[in-house]
Amino acid sequence: MDKFEVSKDMLVGSGIVKGEDIIEVNEADSHVLRRVHDHDYLSKIYYGQLDRKEQILLGFPVTPKLYHRSATEVEATRQACHAALQDGVAAVLAGGTHHSFQNRGEGYCVFNDVAIAIRDLQVYRPGIKVMVVDTDAHQGNGTNSILADDPNVFTYSIHVGKHSPSSKINGSMDVETVRYVEGEMYLKQLFNTLAAALDVFSPDLVIWIAGADNHRNDRMGQMLLDLKDFIRRDEVILRAFMGNRIPVAILYGGGYNRQPEYTAKIHRNTIATAARVARELGR
Repeated sequence: MDKFEVSKDMLVGSGIVKGEDIIEVNEADSHVLRRVHDHDYLSKIYYGQLDRKEQILLGFPVTPKLYHRSATEVEATRQACHAALQDGVAAVLAGGTHHSFQNRGEGYCVFNDVAIAIRDLQVYRPGIKVMVVDTDAHQGNGTNSILADDPNVFTYSIHVGKHSPSSKINGSMDVETVRYVEGEMYLKQLFNTLAAALDVFSPDLVIWIAGADNHRNDRMGQMLLDLKDFIRRDEVILRAFMGNRIPVAILYGGGYNRQPEYTAKIHRNTIATAARVARELGR
């Protein structure tokens, strides 16, 4: 969990982001959360009433702070999506909790910030077309489940095929890599299939769950990318969208490196690349 504060300090300390550019948010209103999650599930998180099995599935012990932290993360993603539509690009220094379902959380994901943000956008911008691009090493099964029948949402994910989560849910386009895929093979798969996705769906907004768990030293990702592969990934993805004037909201996603500072560094690099590309494109 330290990666959030550490990456923020890296961004500000290196001058990539100015302190005044970081907007602190409050937790999302309960009616915003109810657009996606069941009342009973929200109540369990709020009052700390998950049983032992539910807590193990979630990966967190339920504490009084969990609801506030998770609802604040949702609000950050919600505001970032609106900001991206206005400014062309925005980022959350957290987010991407894609394993959360309508009635349960799992895999360190309490509330599904992506699905909630999309439902919020649809209230204010009926008919908006949103593409979720998920390059986290794990499939966003919760996001796929919640958004499965929405014709105005396209969910793209590239992830290790024979890997967690065990209960995968089909999205609009799922690209499975082999376990321990090398960077060059991964990037070729990513760029070819993402181009194919954009051939069949023209989004008004992209929500990109970047992910840092693709790194070769990650404890859970089972991919073999190095820092240069990440920079190449980020550069091509951002230029593909921003160069075609498609707004992008960037979320961190997962990351569990054996050297914790690497997780924060990868997230920091993604935001740094976004800032550089935005300047070069005049966004």
